[in-house]
Amino acid sequence: MRKVRESCEVRVVPIRGMPEIGTGAVLADEVLRACRRQRTPLRVGDILVVTHKIVSKAEGRRVELAGVQPSPQARAWAKRYPVDARVIELALQAAGRIVRMKKGVLITRTAHGLVCANSGVDLSNVDGGAHAVLLPKDPDRSAARLHRAISKQTGMRIPVIITDTFGRPWREGLTEVAIGVAGMKPMRDLRRRRDPYGYTLRVSLEAVADALAAIAGAACGKLSRCPACIIRGFAYEPGRGRAGDLVRPSERDLFR
Repeated sequence: MRKVRESCEVRVVPIRGMPEIGTGAVLADEVLRACRRQRTPLRVGDILVVTHKIVSKAEGRRVELAGVQPSPQARAWAKRYPVDARVIELALQAAGRIVRMKKGVLITRTAHGLVCANSGVDLSNVDGGAHAVLLPKDPDRSAARLHRAISKQTGMRIPVIITDTFGRPWREGLTEVAIGVAGMKPMRDLRRRRDPYGYTLRVSLEAVADALAAIAGAACGKLSRCPACIIRGFAYEPGRGRAGDLVRPSERDLFR
């Protein structure tokens, strides 16, 4: 059985000084340029983590709220709670299924299979409230595209993780999770391996990409205008992978 390579020390390097991203921006160019300016070029073994916000902006997924016409359902919900009917309308349009609408909170399952508040529609870190940003249409494809572009320019196979901020059942607070992955396996399978005491692990399937997303979020913060970082020193497993692999199939989901 193949031995799992473990990380000894992990470092997070925030990538600062990136400009405001607009539609059509080439993210690989902007990331590499910022890395050069701060003298932290990518190295073999690095992982690039970026927020979905800059990916969505580059892909033109920004919507002007003034042009959104709320449906009767969105208007009725907004009358009951202090929420913007236009944002609710965008969330309803992006929802594959409404999981729960209660106490002013709208939880949906998106077309990607992600279960989150307001279908991931977000107003923070955009332009002060005039526009909302939607999730990328296919975050895994977006990650793969960025992965290929970075690899082409650097000659290194740098994995890419795209993140978003999610809440969690039974837990207060928000944390970053991986919604797009390329160039690495998003999970580490330790099942059937023995721990140091000889016990055979049965259910230890580690969500590595989510853990790295959370590390990146803690290091970069929400208010620092730092939408990307390098994770250095983590012993990831190269290979084909998708964040979609982290979505639990409905037949194994006890909470739907």
